[in-house]
Amino acid sequence: MPDLFDSRWKLDELVPSDFGPYDPPRLSDAEKDRVWKAYWDRKPVRVPMLLATNSRVAVLDRRIDATGLTFQEIFNDAVAMLRSQLLWKYLCRKRYHRFCDWPTGPENPWQADVSFQNTHDAVFFGCPVHFRPGEVPDTTPILTDDNKRSVFDIDISDPLRRAPYSTTCEYYEIMTDYVKDKTFFGSPIRINAPQFNGTDGPLTIAMDVRGPDVLLDMADDPDYADQLFRFIVDMALNRRKAFARRYNLTLEGGWMADDSIALISTEQYRQTLLAHHRYFYEAVGSKPGQRGIHLCGDATRHFPTLHRELGVASFDTGFPVDFAGLRKTLGPEVEIQGGVEVGLLVAGKPEQVYERSRQILTSGITDGGRFVFREGNNLPPNVPWSNLAAMYRAGFDFGAYQ
Repeated sequence: MPDLFDSRWKLDELVPSDFGPYDPPRLSDAEKDRVWKAYWDRKPVRVPMLLATNSRVAVLDRRIDATGLTFQEIFNDAVAMLRSQLLWKYLCRKRYHRFCDWPTGPENPWQADVSFQNTHDAVFFGCPVHFRPGEVPDTTPILTDDNKRSVFDIDISDPLRRAPYSTTCEYYEIMTDYVKDKTFFGSPIRINAPQFNGTDGPLTIAMDVRGPDVLLDMADDPDYADQLFRFIVDMALNRRKAFARRYNLTLEGGWMADDSIALISTEQYRQTLLAHHRYFYEAVGSKPGQRGIHLCGDATRHFPTLHRELGVASFDTGFPVDFAGLRKTLGPEVEIQGGVEVGLLVAGKPEQVYERSRQILTSGITDGGRFVFREGNNLPPNVPWSNLAAMYRAGFDFGAYQ
């Protein structure tokens, strides 16, 4: 049975110099599981730490030979996409999970997904994809003042009939068939059925397709902006249902992000976006107190409104974040995820990362035991291993509960 591990990917074991001055303990997967169980049981013993990654950390890592895996190739070839997923999973288990509380042992079966990164919403609405060297794929807005209403001509009743979701289904079938007689490190491979249980948010997607002019629409043509936001959310809901029907998926609740609300005031958020966020949460059956949201950027001024008026009880933060102020404002029962800024992780020294980690963990953010330590937000490629070691080490030194 052919094995899909590419010998060019092989990573040697890390040596002491790779860890720098802050070598964290080496935990077994069982010990890491106990950290998470204690956290979910509301009896935390230590702040759990995670690292959020995707295949870009593998494809764009200069320390790895990812020959033949540019994003342009990945987006246009289902087998290349599969290989990128397997390389990423191997890299996580061999490197990144050494520096957080995710398991390091091999998956059995190995799992892979169809992934078009964060371009899929914009592509569905007609935006072109650009592949630039050394970067993740991106799109360009297409809605101008002259054609901005043309978006409503798109049939959103069954998104799976239109790219990229039609391509997603096609790639899923190709990848599933391809791995039937293949292994990875001797274990079988499973392709996860596509499911889109959330949304990147109505304002953020509107920015993708309309550009910053949508901010002017919110003031000068509020009816259009409101219609566009609802149209975007309805498409996400239709997409969610369509994938669930096609692959017989049982979905509970749904996640949300909307990074671009960092660009507007809280009063403007209440007037223009809050109703659309509530509409999404209610449509997917998410109850107040069970809702989570991802918000990068300087959006924490909105958190009290989201907590009080929408019942958001879990916040995945980016940068910048006043951790002490956020905990005082939201109280001990609200989950907050966040940590060292990715810019510092990429370009800083281990001593700086360790000190920043100490500042965060001793700020009061851990009060109540509802804090998850992580990068802020989504780990970029090529972060020095010594910086990740410093961050994880700090979690042990300053994140233990009495």
